[in-house]
Amino acid sequence: MAGRTLYDKIWQSHSVGVLPTGQTQLFIGLHLIHEITTAPAFDMLRENGMDVPFRERTFATVDHIVPTDIRKRPFLDSEAEELIQALERNVEQFGVEFFGIDSMNQGIVHVIGPQLGLTQPGMTLACGDSHTSTHGAFGTLAFGIGTSQVRDVLATQTLAMDKLNVRRININGELGAGVYPKDVILYIIRRLGVSGGKGFAYEYGGPVIDRMNMEERMTVCNMSIEGGALVGYVNPDQTTFDYLKGRPHVPKGDGFDRAVEYWRSVASDADANYDEVVSYDGKEIEPTVTWGINPGQSVGISEKLPTPEESVDPEGVKKAYEHMGWKPGAPILGTPVNVAFIGSCTNGRLADLRAAAKIAKGRKVNANVRALVVPGSAEVKKLAEQEGLHEVFIEAGFQWREAGCSMCLAMNPDKLNGREISASSSNRNFIGRQGSPQGRTLLMSPAMVAAAALNGKVVDAREYE
Repeated sequence: MAGRTLYDKIWQSHSVGVLPTGQTQLFIGLHLIHEITTAPAFDMLRENGMDVPFRERTFATVDHIVPTDIRKRPFLDSEAEELIQALERNVEQFGVEFFGIDSMNQGIVHVIGPQLGLTQPGMTLACGDSHTSTHGAFGTLAFGIGTSQVRDVLATQTLAMDKLNVRRININGELGAGVYPKDVILYIIRRLGVSGGKGFAYEYGGPVIDRMNMEERMTVCNMSIEGGALVGYVNPDQTTFDYLKGRPHVPKGDGFDRAVEYWRSVASDADANYDEVVSYDGKEIEPTVTWGINPGQSVGISEKLPTPEESVDPEGVKKAYEHMGWKPGAPILGTPVNVAFIGSCTNGRLADLRAAAKIAKGRKVNANVRALVVPGSAEVKKLAEQEGLHEVFIEAGFQWREAGCSMCLAMNPDKLNGREISASSSNRNFIGRQGSPQGRTLLMSPAMVAAAALNGKVVDAREYE
């Protein structure tokens, strides 16, 4: 009998039963909430006279709408102020632990979960945010859910779900110098497509993934959803355990040893059966930049933009060219940028800031570029400042901000204006995503964003390595 995958093990251990619809009722071990998808969910609880029976499994923060510069209350944006007030009222009424605007634990929900040790191997985790797959880096089945599902988890600590197939994605060999996890996931999405993961959980492995630290694995898992996969995960290993040891919500002493024993057991068996296996050579991956209007429309830094005829989606490519204003066959190198954004749940961690600071140190941002660095959490900001990274950025001409989602989705004052072109370390380049219906977003690694900020155009960051 073939061994089992991590996905199968966790699914089976968390299954409550099979519903009449054929779906599985799955117990959710950890529920993370924020200000955007929760207000209607809590309203539905009140309307039905329901409570949150497992409140100790729910944690709240504020991230999407918070200003990253002027944080004085009430916020200048009245809608943002209403949202944070609603969350404050709801967590107080229902007894949910809340990391508010003045908390040292405040930050992007997918940054603070791992940072506090809330995210642990072998658990199921849900959050009303599409990039919840980030937590899969710990060997967790982490699901991004909608508002009605947020209500369901608050009320029952379960979700009705369909079981996915599992695709194993191996990245073999090694990466070249100046190639980062962001390049790896953009490459995977380009190869498999933005819809290639529908119906699948992605298990990432191979020597390249095995050598990544936890922050790097989180970057890869974060963008699983951009490839259509609801779940993306990495099997827990010693790197995972070393990261978790000593964090606030992780067991201590003998409890930690027992936890590690369990965590090891949930990893996929050596003879696990996968529905599909694909493998790529790490040496094939170079610094990658999106040129279009979805994360699958990308090219390596040495490549030219494709023609519609070269694409499996010629109409989508034509639409992208209409919006972006580029010409097929043009090089991505030298594309001008007006804004540089380093941050987000994809690339707002300490390792990301270090990589960008290494490029920026002793240099100056181009006079035509507006450049922002936004730490993913108050803790990341504190640690970066202890290392002096903020001084590197400020001296180079970057704006050093408070923690939040910022320009990743522009539900706050950080937005593109008009037809501005953004070099962004975030996760989505959809039309209007960064606040302007005419704005244009180029996704890339933090190092590449920093290099673009210095030059006012897309360059190969490996020149600075």
